[in-house]
Formats: sequence, C-alpha cells, structure tokens
Amino acid sequence: MNLRLIPRDNDLGWTPFAWLIYVVPFTLTPLYAQRHANAAGWTLHVAVTLVFLVLYFRGYWVRGRELILVAAAMVTLGVAFWPVSLGAGAFFIYGAAMLGQLEPPRHAVRGVVFIALLPTVEAMFLRRDLVPALWPVIFTLLIGGINIHFAQVNRGNARLRLAREEIEHLAKVAERERIARDLHDLLGHTLSLVILKSELASKLSERDPERAREEIRDVERISREALAEVRAAVAGYRSGGLASEVQHARNALSTAGATFEADVAKLQLPPAHEAVLCLALREAVTNIVRHAGARHVRLSVAAVKDVCTLTVSDDGRGGDPPFGSGLNGMRERLEILGGTVTRDGRRGTTLVVTLPLSQPAIQEQSA
Repeated sequence: MNLRLIPRDNDLGWTPFAWLIYVVPFTLTPLYAQRHANAAGWTLHVAVTLVFLVLYFRGYWVRGRELILVAAAMVTLGVAFWPVSLGAGAFFIYGAAMLGQLEPPRHAVRGVVFIALLPTVEAMFLRRDLVPALWPVIFTLLIGGINIHFAQVNRGNARLRLAREEIEHLAKVAERERIARDLHDLLGHTLSLVILKSELASKLSERDPERAREEIRDVERISREALAEVRAAVAGYRSGGLASEVQHARNALSTAGATFEADVAKLQLPPAHEAVLCLALREAVTNIVRHAGARHVRLSVAAVKDVCTLTVSDDGRGGDPPFGSGLNGMRERLEILGGTVTRDGRRGTTLVVTLPLSQPAIQEQSA
C-alpha cells in the first residue's frame, strides 16, 4: 500500500516539505526556554508538533468546508500555545496559507486578515509587548497574500488546461469528420462505378462475352486506381487535378449510358480550391449515376474576376430531396474556403458551386 503525504502534483513538487521550516522554532522551544527544558516540556511540544503535522498534510488533500476546519484547528493551536511559546505564531501563518486556497478570493482575504488580527488581540488581552506579535502578523499577511495570488494563478492555469483539452477534443472530432468525408468522396464514386460495371458485365456475359470481359477489365483497372487513390490520400496527395477528374466523370457517365459535355476553362487555381472542386464534381457525378437516371450531363467551369464557378446539370429526375452526407460534406468543405453550393431540381438537377479566390484566376485557354 502506497501512502502519500501530499497529492501527486507537478506544481507542488517538494516545496510542502520545505515550508515545515516555520514549525521548527516551536518544536525546539525547550532548547531556549528554561521553564520548558524538561521531559514534560519536550513531550508537550513534540506532541503538538505531531498534531500539527497531521493537520498540515491533511490540508493538501481537502477543499472547501473541510479545508476551513483544518485551518481553524491549526489557528486554534496558535491561540492555545502563543502564550506558552512565541514559536507558536507559526501556526497562524500555516492557517492563513491554507485559507489562501479558498474560493472566491474575497473569502480567502477575509480569512487571512482575521487570522492576522488574532496574535495582536491575544497580545493585548494578555498584556504582552506588541512587538513580538508583529512577526506572525507580518508573515501571516505576506504568506496568506502570496497563496491567494498563486491559488488564482493555478485556477487560471487549470481553466487553460481544460480549454486546451477541449480544443484538442474538438480537433479530433473535426479530424474524424474530415476523414469520414474524405472516405465518402474518395470511395463512393469509385465503388458506384464498380457496381455499375459489374452489373453491366453480368448482363452482357451471355450475349456479348467480349464486351463483358472488357467491362471486367475496366472493373480491375478502376479498382487498382481506387487503391492508388487511397494510398495517395494517406500520403496527402489525393487529387490528380481537375482535368483528371473530368476524365473520370466522362468514363463513369459513359458507362451509365449518359452523354457528357464539358466546357472547362483551364485555370491556375490554388491547390486547396482545385481539390475541393474535384471532390464536388466527383460527388455530383456519383449522385447522377446513382439516382438521377439522366441521359445527358453538362459541366462548366469558369472564373470571373475573383470567383470560380462549377456548374453540373443533368436531364434526370430532379426533385428536391434533403442533402445527404456527400453533399453536406461538400458544403462543409466549401464553407471553410468561403464557398457555397446550391441545387435546383425543377428541370433535372443543376448543381452550382462557387468559390471566392484571393486573386483573379489566370485563364489559360478554354476546352
């Protein structure tokens, strides 16, 4: 069984043991006071010192009302033994140090001031010289005030630690959400295409085996590309650029039996903006393949001054269903960069993505 005198606290360290120096004059009173230089005097002072030590170390483990009781017991020792030994003035100091931990600070200040008055009042009551009472008064106010200050500092540091832990927790949650969005954007489109081609190969297996074999080879190729994309995503270099994503969209829509028309300006975009546009296009094409039943799809990408716009329209079912995880993930990414996404489902579906740019994009040529 591991018994500890003080709690584990890197801020405390060994200092609680150093503060015991103040009780030494009281314990050694029989050495310099002849009337106590006997067995009874030594027994009394050692016994009181042991009681003090119990209260002292207990004070490091308690808070609130129990801390007040411990400090009161410590001050009682001072009041009781101040007439016997001037060294007992240290008990007032220890009591004030404990009350310095109280919350709110105004209670701690009142407690310290009250304790500081006791040696003076007791000296007046006993008609003793007030000069010897000055040292416990001064040190009570000094040590009590220092402890009030550092208690405030420690509470502020504790709040900062809690805030930092909360920020770290929120960062982890945001990272998990980002990974979930990335997995959806990365694999949702590819797996939809694999399913589509696999179904087509199954239907063609009897009447057109050669075409079925081509589709299966496409499934293999797409699967290898997906594996490469996953590896690239882990390395942090997922997107192959907007031109590559347009070609992927063309292949996916062709497999789904839809024609694809693209009017994409070749723009020099910041990498973060281009990556978000690629993911937006991938999500739009995935939704068209899965849900729209469209026969024709049109894509346009253009930049006017400091705004880049991507528009994907189809002649499919349209409607206004609620945003799913893919579109919500797209919107979150765009909002980080100050962009927007809107959808119009009155005639087919038209998805419009806008991204503000820090400076006008350079348009090299149209294709």
